Amino acid sequence: QVQVVESGGGLVQAGGSLRLSCAASIYMFGIRTMGWYRQAPEKQRELVATITGSGETNYADSVKGRFTISRDNAKKTVYLQMNSLKRDDTAVYYCNLVPNVAAWGQGTQVTVSS
Repeated sequence: QVQVVESGGGLVQAGGSLRLSCAASIYMFGIRTMGWYRQAPEKQRELVATITGSGETNYADSVKGRFTISRDNAKKTVYLQMNSLKRDDTAVYYCNLVPNVAAWGQGTQVTVSS
């Protein structure tokens, strides 16, 4: 059974930074590709960053150069370092497998104020 718990969200001013964490209970975590997704109000959920088991990363154009995804396989944890935050980054952030998502966690709210 897959379980993920996201944390680290909060309220931050534009230009600020946050670091999100995702503790994952996933079989064979170390070889699974993980991703951070987000869903803004009245918008569809979108994938913003991915990381393979070997550490290869990929980013949506909207966050490239500002966000960094990383993982600690020993701790079964995925991180998202978010810098230079913009109001458009306001959303609930989730982590999950890529591409075949499992059960969604509760997410963590990120609110960026101007």
